[in-house]
Amino acid sequence: MSAVESEAVPRAPGTFPTLAEALPVWTRIALLSFGGPAGQIAVMHRILVEEKRWIGDDRFLHALNFCMLLPGPEAQQLATYVGWLMHRTIGGLVAGILFVLPGAVTIMALSVVYALYGNVGPVAGLFDGLKAAVLAIVLQAVVRIGRRALKGPAMVAIAALAFVAIFAFGVPFPLIIAAAAVAGIVLARAGPAAGGGGHGATRGPRVDDALTALGTGVPAHARPSGRQAATGAAILLALWLGPTLLLLAALGPKNVFSEIAVFFSTMAVVTFGGAYAVLAYVAQEAVGTYGWLQPGEMLDGLGLAETTPGPLIMVTQFVGFLGAYRDPGGLPPLVAGVLGGVLTTWVTFVPCFLWVFAGGPFMERLRSNRTLSAALGAITAAVVGVVLNLALWFSMHVLFEETRRVTAMGLDTEVPVLTSLDPIAAVFAAGALVAVFVMRVSLFAVLGGAAVAGALVHFAGLS
Repeated sequence: MSAVESEAVPRAPGTFPTLAEALPVWTRIALLSFGGPAGQIAVMHRILVEEKRWIGDDRFLHALNFCMLLPGPEAQQLATYVGWLMHRTIGGLVAGILFVLPGAVTIMALSVVYALYGNVGPVAGLFDGLKAAVLAIVLQAVVRIGRRALKGPAMVAIAALAFVAIFAFGVPFPLIIAAAAVAGIVLARAGPAAGGGGHGATRGPRVDDALTALGTGVPAHARPSGRQAATGAAILLALWLGPTLLLLAALGPKNVFSEIAVFFSTMAVVTFGGAYAVLAYVAQEAVGTYGWLQPGEMLDGLGLAETTPGPLIMVTQFVGFLGAYRDPGGLPPLVAGVLGGVLTTWVTFVPCFLWVFAGGPFMERLRSNRTLSAALGAITAAVVGVVLNLALWFSMHVLFEETRRVTAMGLDTEVPVLTSLDPIAAVFAAGALVAVFVMRVSLFAVLGGAAVAGALVHFAGLS
């Protein structure tokens, strides 16, 4: 890009950078996309709005609001949307795929290492430390999401009911999300619209849309066209569901690859509320229903995802890898694991492109819909309760070596056996909590310090 393009000077609307010029910028964003959606969105805003001036603040927030209405990782969908807005479908594909690619490659490599060496002493010690750090980070997410979402007694009540439903009665995550959406719509019709819990305004001087490459106009390809939207949606729908239907027909519904395809395809439709809410659903099903991995291994996967670029939901690739690795059929385990991981990533992220490309032309209509905004606000409130359940579930399996199931008078929950408390894990968790909430240590420092501490404890013979 020229020096002029990085300055706040007027530009003629529609004078976009070429796709070749955009490619290294999207690559840079992908390699810097650490720290969950908030950090990823901040990186995109700094580069696309403040530095490159490709898009202004109003359009950026407009796009972000739209992506928050969609199931799936909003940061990846925001990159896809901006890429599509600038360079049509090919631009959206380039931006969206690049956003996922570094994390997908890294998680796949780490999954192989984990499968081969995860039970080896030093490596196991490292992951013991990571589990404690991840527990603190999940609790921090509960606090952050709660501050943003719980705006008033009604939202607090929705969060509390969601927590009780999933923790005490084992109500499935999709049903909780559907009930929360209905509650939000009812609240919107009964009074002021429920808060959507969107991201706050960006700091610093605002960048006027008129002074950017996109300007204030609407590109021709971004205007509503029913035929184009239907054609694109049909192609992406076939790419998404085609492999799932073929696997079901060829292998049957009980085969691990069919189960992976069906489960993660379903997840792609109901994953409102951010990555941590999705993880609660994945943990509930992948551990409890399918038995693809153990609770502690779910924490290990989340630790890997926290330390690699890309969407946090990339932890699902780790889950799919282990599920297929441990039930390979006639395939070599590593080959089955890689295929399971790739299949998981495919059915998780192809729908993200479907939602953006099919809904993008109608973004204005969707964004201004108060009913949809109210439903999203209630869903976000319910997510607070769901993520709190996730934190408690992780806590039980990190801090205690044994748990027991309680099923009585409608209850269906899991409780720890208090005498099985792991003192080393408790010390690690307490240290991580102090580092996160009291000392305000950065995410990478907490993860790195906990991993090193776990390895040192192993070498000292204390674990």
